[in-house]
Amino acid sequence: MKAIAVTPGTRNSIHLQDIPKPSVDDVPAGKGVLVQVLRVGVDGTDKEINDAEYGAAPPGDDFLVIGHENFGRVVEVGPNVPDTIRPGGYVVASVRRPGSSIYGKIGLQDFTTDDVYYERGINLLHGYLTEYYVEDSDYVFPLPETLREVGVLLEPTTVAEKGINHAYEIQRRLKVWEPRKALVLGSGTIGLLMAMAARLRGLELTVASLPQPPYRNSELVEQLGGVYASTQDRSLAEISAARGPFDLIMDATGFSPIIWEAAEVLGKNGVLVLSSITGGNRTVEIDSDAINLSFVLGNKVMVGTVNASPADFRSGVDDLIKAQAIFPGWLDQLLTTPIAGLDAYDDMIRALTEDREAIKVFVEVADNGAKAVS
Repeated sequence: MKAIAVTPGTRNSIHLQDIPKPSVDDVPAGKGVLVQVLRVGVDGTDKEINDAEYGAAPPGDDFLVIGHENFGRVVEVGPNVPDTIRPGGYVVASVRRPGSSIYGKIGLQDFTTDDVYYERGINLLHGYLTEYYVEDSDYVFPLPETLREVGVLLEPTTVAEKGINHAYEIQRRLKVWEPRKALVLGSGTIGLLMAMAARLRGLELTVASLPQPPYRNSELVEQLGGVYASTQDRSLAEISAARGPFDLIMDATGFSPIIWEAAEVLGKNGVLVLSSITGGNRTVEIDSDAINLSFVLGNKVMVGTVNASPADFRSGVDDLIKAQAIFPGWLDQLLTTPIAGLDAYDDMIRALTEDREAIKVFVEVADNGAKAVS
C-alpha cells in the first residue's frame, strides 16, 4: 500500500513509499485495531520534518511515514478490543507512545522524562499518511457519526484541551477558581481551537494575532462571540486595558517574545499556558523585576504543555460535539484546504509553504462516504 514518507536528515526528501498492509495480529494480546485512513491533517510539523529539522526513522527502516493528525474508519478488531471500538466506526489514534518513564507506565506519556520520545509520524514511529494503520486499542478513540466531517480536527483540538484542562487542574489549589476572561495569542488552527475551547467553558474571549481584520480568521473569532485584536494596531498592554485583566492566556503564535508581554498582562491568580514549539535563538529585553514581582504577589502561573493524554482526547471529542451543536458549521470552516490523495504530496507541501490563507490543510486519503474494505 502507499504512504507519504521522508528520508530523515535529508532535506526535501518527501516521496511516495510502498509499505506492507498491516494486520490486527501485529498488535499483541488481541488488542489490535485495523483502521482505513480517511483523512490526515498536516501542519508545520510535517513541513519541518521534510525540511530535515527533526524526525527519525523507526529502527530497521531508512524512511519515516509522516502525518500525525489522523481520522479513519475501523475495518477489523482483535478479540480483546473494547466494544466501544467496532468495525465501521470512526476513530482517531493518539500520537505519543510510552518509553521508559514512569509517566508512560501510567498512561501519561505526554509527561515523559525520557530524552528519547516516540511519536507516530514524528519520531521513531511511522505515522498515518498511508492507506491503513493498525494500533493498540489503548491509543484509539471512537468518535460519533456526527463528527464524520470534522473528526480530523480532534488531534489538534487536544492541544487546546490539554492546555485549558491543566489550567483548571493547577488552579484547584485555590479551592475556588472562577476565571472570567481568556486571551488567546495566535489565530491559526490551534489558536482558533483554543478560542473554541475557551468559549465552550463560558469565558469572555479575546484573540490577539498579527494580521489586521477583517479576514477569515478574525470573522471565525467573532462567530464564537469573541473579540479579535491585531497586534499591529495595539500592544498586549493596550488590549488588556480594554479587555482584561485576563485570568487565562494561551499562546499559539510560535513567536516567543510575545510571552513576556503576556506575562505582564496576566491577571492575579491567572494561568499563562505555553504550547508553541520554538526552535530558534531569539533574545528579547524584558522588565524582569516587574514580571517576577507580579507573579509572586499575584500567585500567577506559567506552564508549558505538550499534548496529550487520553483524558484530553476524550474531552476533545466532547467539545467537538458541543461545538457542532452550539456553533453549527463553525468547525467545517476550519477545513480550508483539501489535498486529493496520497499521490499529491507535492501539492500538500506547497499548500503548507505558500498558502497564507489556509487554516487547516488535510489529505483526503479515501472517500469518506465509502465503506471500509478488508
